[in-house]
Amino acid sequence: MKLTFWGASRQVTGSMYLLETKDDYRILIDCGMDMERKDINPEDYVGGGLFPFEASMVNAVILTHAHLDHTGFLPNLLREGFEGKIYCTHATLDLTKLILEDSASLNQHRLKKLQKKDKKRTELQKKDSRLKELYVHKQVTETLEMCVCVNFAQRIKLAKGVHLTFVPAGHLLGAGHLYIEVEEEGKTKRIGFSGDLGRYDSPLLNDPEEMPEVDYLICESTYGSRYHKTKGTPEDEVLEVIKSTCVDVPGRLIVPAFSIGRTQAMLYTLHKLQKQGHLPPIRIFSDSPLALKSNLIYQKHHKSLNTEAQEFMKTHGTLFDFENLVQVESDKQSKAISNYHEPCIIVSSSGMIQGGRIEHHVRTNLQNSHATILMIGFSSEGTLGYELANGKTSVEINKKEVEIRARITSIDVFSGHADLNGLLKFVKAQKSEKLQKIFIVHGEYNNMLAYQQHLAEAGYPQAEVPKRGQSFEL
Repeated sequence: MKLTFWGASRQVTGSMYLLETKDDYRILIDCGMDMERKDINPEDYVGGGLFPFEASMVNAVILTHAHLDHTGFLPNLLREGFEGKIYCTHATLDLTKLILEDSASLNQHRLKKLQKKDKKRTELQKKDSRLKELYVHKQVTETLEMCVCVNFAQRIKLAKGVHLTFVPAGHLLGAGHLYIEVEEEGKTKRIGFSGDLGRYDSPLLNDPEEMPEVDYLICESTYGSRYHKTKGTPEDEVLEVIKSTCVDVPGRLIVPAFSIGRTQAMLYTLHKLQKQGHLPPIRIFSDSPLALKSNLIYQKHHKSLNTEAQEFMKTHGTLFDFENLVQVESDKQSKAISNYHEPCIIVSSSGMIQGGRIEHHVRTNLQNSHATILMIGFSSEGTLGYELANGKTSVEINKKEVEIRARITSIDVFSGHADLNGLLKFVKAQKSEKLQKIFIVHGEYNNMLAYQQHLAEAGYPQAEVPKRGQSFEL
């Protein structure tokens, strides 16, 4: 059996791992969009396509969860010949539908703009790999028709001698670890994929569960060298920022938040504060159509959430709708928020301030000394979110250097990833003497190396940090 690392290798995004059995059964674990594009060699791609392997030879795809860097390249896999099944949990399918349709809408918009500028769009697409990646709604529909939903803890047969079980990962609604059993030459080899490992005591979600005992473990490392700093509850942390921003001074609080996962945790926390009588009577704008659709999916699957969230839903009939909350739908309504001069809270995407409506809100308030920008999640290097979170005093906007006068602060109580303590706890559930290899993926390279050292010190010296395209015989 061979495992090849085609994404999220020595970087965060683009999760994609190819597992090939001796019987030529090929499983692709995740099919994510690569937002970083490091160490890409055009010669790696088969026939000038978008994948470094023959898509038509892949028998099955398994999705750990719905985020774009784990699912965003699926329609392109079909375009290049994949005809197998895509396995995921029920909630992952619902969220993947939202994410891929949103991506297709953005692609359609880009293609229309390009078509106006240049009638030779087809020729440009052939030359520019980024343009070749742009799929549309028809291809998303075809992709979703190939999905097969699997319950957590349900052991299913993928092929002769190949079985799959999803284990709750706690990172996102529907997110799972993958436990894959492969029987070869009379022996069963067990491979575990962490997917993205969730934090413990998260708003809304249950804690991640332990992986059954495995021979090989592929483990993410987003927080491989860091600990969560925030010690208080989400309610305490958020309320403190609201008071300092919107009560002590008549300012506005701007919260960049991913539409799926982070926005729901934030709105749920604000709703709890409102029901407890602690939330000031100020307007709250939730400015993301995708988040609004995601809210409905979270409520649809509320029985998959933690006990507290289920009880809250039962008592109040909703998780996210409450007094003074305004769900912003149109672009016109979004831009009109700039004309609202009373204290307010704006929750908008994207979380890294890289595209989306949040860019307008942040850019128009960077020089507003009464504004606070609250970072509540991880931002990749090269994004505006990263620059703000790392203390820059000015940033370049439209080729002009803009001084930052707004207050920039952060809390990590909403982080969707386990920190170093959580990552080590996850691995320590495995017996070191039985674990043949740990492969470290999905993290910044320095974090991976630091995590590798921490694992060695904890009694797990068998950890590797694979390069993109590197293969291992299991």
